[in-house]
Amino acid sequence: MKVAVYDTHVLKKDGGTLHFDVIVPQAESQERVLGFGREHLKTVGQEGQTLTDKECEFCHVEPAAAEIEQAIHQRGYYIQELSH
Repeated sequence: MKVAVYDTHVLKKDGGTLHFDVIVPQAESQERVLGFGREHLKTVGQEGQTLTDKECEFCHVEPAAAEIEQAIHQRGYYIQELSH
């Protein structure tokens, strides 16, 4: 499975930066990618923070590792945390 990686940087409520990748099937729409990013923000206590295509940019396409592919089949996306 080929996946698209969206590099995401969100300003946290405390002024820091949250950095993560939203990884989705290659053909997924930007609108759904942003929705997945917003779902993730809720799970880490950052609900309501700005998340647009400026904070969540397409980066590249790559083959999915087994763990990522499994998560995509279950939830539709995978989040790779890069910094908290």
